[in-house]
Amino acid sequence: MNAVVAESVKPFVPGPAGTHITIRGLTKYFAGWPLYEHIDLNIPKHKIVSVFGPNGCGKSTLINMIAGLIPIDSGEILFDGKSLKDTKIGYVFQNYREALLPWRRTIDNIRYPLELEGMKKGDIDTRIGELEQSFSVKFDLKRYPYELSGGQQQTASIMRALAPRPEVIFLDEPFSALDFEMTLFIREKLQEIFMATGTTMMLVSHDLEEAVYLADEVLLLTKRPTRVAEILEYDDPRPRTVETLSTPSFIATKKRSMEIFQREVRR
Repeated sequence: MNAVVAESVKPFVPGPAGTHITIRGLTKYFAGWPLYEHIDLNIPKHKIVSVFGPNGCGKSTLINMIAGLIPIDSGEILFDGKSLKDTKIGYVFQNYREALLPWRRTIDNIRYPLELEGMKKGDIDTRIGELEQSFSVKFDLKRYPYELSGGQQQTASIMRALAPRPEVIFLDEPFSALDFEMTLFIREKLQEIFMATGTTMMLVSHDLEEAVYLADEVLLLTKRPTRVAEILEYDDPRPRTVETLSTPSFIATKKRSMEIFQREVRR
């Protein structure tokens, strides 16, 4: 009996060179119904991967499972060959109002992951200063989160996620509750951070233009039970600007993404 079981287990197959997150056999059921079944994925290192697909297909659930916020039913996920517990990650939540601890000042929210690491106060202060300069912070970090605007709160959330210099950052629709001006600001800041650090990022977006604009790869999903419809590469040079939106490669990638999306929605 044991021999039969052993033979049925597939060996873990590493991703190609340059893979950061290797996902094999990812399976998740909700209320007895399949959401993901036996999904294999290779997320590249030093790239931004945008996740896009129909409503309810499990975009946020996917990154939440990879980040360890939602348990998986079966499968294996490795980060550079390591388990999640041996990997330093950052996470930017969609609902920034609930993500920040209201009883701590904004600067103390940003300091929190560094305190958990046991970093010395002087080193924490240095790191906070670096982040303030990087984000050109004009608001008072000594105020409490509820005293800040939505854009300021989300800026603080991103600073907190970046503070411990994570290997991977997950962003769950980080712009969805922001006005257009703040969306543009944070989008450009994320791009600057990525160009400076090369940190692997996975971004969930409900805005196709935004998903393509930021991505090196666009991961397009199907309706439930969710599969990978297609992965499109997009390699326009950075920094990407408003001129990027009219380049032939951007237009072609967005058009192809839309075609795949519409095909999947109509099935």
